[in-house]
Amino acid sequence: MTVIRQDDLIQSVADALQFISYYHPTDFLRAMVKAWEAEESPAAKAALNQVLVNSRMCALGKRPICQDTGIVMVFLKVGMQVRWEGDLSLEDMINEGVRRGYMHPDNVLRASVLADPDGSRSNTKDNTPAIIHTSIVPGDTLEVEVAAKGGGSEAKAKFAMLNPSDSVVDWVLSVVPTMGAGWCPPGLLGVGIGGTPEKAMLLAKESLMEPIDMAELKARGAADRDEALRLELFDKVNGLGIGAQGLGGLTTVLDVKVRSHPTHAANKPVAVIPNCTATRHVHFTLDGSGPAEFTPPDLSEWPDIDFELGDEVKRVNLDTLTRDEVASWKSGDTLLVSGRMLTGRDAAHKRLVDMIERGEELPVDFTNRVIYYVGPVDPVRDEVVGPAGPTTATRMDKFTRTLLEKTGLVGMIGKAERGAAAIEAIRDTGAVSMIAVGGAAYLVAKAIKQAEVLAFEDLGMEAIYEFTVEDMPVTVSVDARGESVHIEGPKIWSGRIAEKLAVQEVQ
Repeated sequence: MTVIRQDDLIQSVADALQFISYYHPTDFLRAMVKAWEAEESPAAKAALNQVLVNSRMCALGKRPICQDTGIVMVFLKVGMQVRWEGDLSLEDMINEGVRRGYMHPDNVLRASVLADPDGSRSNTKDNTPAIIHTSIVPGDTLEVEVAAKGGGSEAKAKFAMLNPSDSVVDWVLSVVPTMGAGWCPPGLLGVGIGGTPEKAMLLAKESLMEPIDMAELKARGAADRDEALRLELFDKVNGLGIGAQGLGGLTTVLDVKVRSHPTHAANKPVAVIPNCTATRHVHFTLDGSGPAEFTPPDLSEWPDIDFELGDEVKRVNLDTLTRDEVASWKSGDTLLVSGRMLTGRDAAHKRLVDMIERGEELPVDFTNRVIYYVGPVDPVRDEVVGPAGPTTATRMDKFTRTLLEKTGLVGMIGKAERGAAAIEAIRDTGAVSMIAVGGAAYLVAKAIKQAEVLAFEDLGMEAIYEFTVEDMPVTVSVDARGESVHIEGPKIWSGRIAEKLAVQEVQ
């Protein structure tokens, strides 16, 4: 009988979370490199360039790939012959591992978990509790899969109770465009079919832990219905032309995973959950011999590339920004911005709008300023700020008109698309919305030279900061005329992909 020591599991979970915070899984990294090599869309290729440069920087610097270091999920397969040595429950062991992993002084990870989700939404400070799924299986080992899932991709999960005769492919193709770019493609899609609603969601989530093997599947062909569905969805989802960061391009998904389970005759539950460019998970087995050991990817796995943005880059001084200058930018323009910018996201926006509605004076002057939607990781050592990539701009849409009309704000930076109401407000006020690349948080942080909290310090990572930046790369996503790259880019590239396929069929 195998004896699993409490401290070994705690240490293994903590080490796993540190490991996945700065190392992409090797299979994911290789698939990203192939996508970058094959990409023909200049905007998407530049985004993939940033993701890969960021990934290598994180591997070398041992800092998080993304500022959203995720909510922790742990999948356990506990052998029936395992015996435990310790005084904590299994869940308490896991959560102690999460606590130590997220509070490691050399690589502090962002605590994003909030208690009382429909009330005070107070931060638990250590990213506990984890979401834990346990299976009791034959054997004398403990198998553990640890994953950290960012809120942007989790927010795009979809579920439907289809009729038995409904097409899963049609439904998936109808919902993927509605997911926008907030899940930071390219990544994976996990599809769960059957069982009950909660089982379908779990199947989809579990499927995302599987190795990327689409190239091998294409080479050998499908052996069953699930594999045939994977092949069909992979080609058709990529045919949508959504591309990296939703900018339009050849690769939207690196793989599609499908798991199914028997279901009631009257039902066909289907779930889709995406994984983003900051895919983070690792598997380990404990057999009683001590804590798990994790082997880093070889540095040769990363391409030898530099951060490049092309020849059409415009340099922008945020300290002298005017509405006339903003009006000259066009959707799709690449900018290198320098100077002082403000930060703020959900909680800060809600507080600002409430103050405006009450007629109160705001704590910050927003006139001709740019606000960055970000919740950075705490700094370590000599850092000004920790990894500081963008959060999803779409969540700020409901606040956008009020802030643009009442504060003098002229620009916003986030990730993903803006909705119709926000685009209308941007056009009406002659403002702009820009994106930074999701999944390039450490690269972005290197452009931040100073950081100071100006207001709402009690909100922690959601406080209003003033960042002084130097050559921070952004792309104009919605210009002052209301043109959106997230609408036009996929249209263009879905058409080009269709033309390619038509030529191939003729040949």
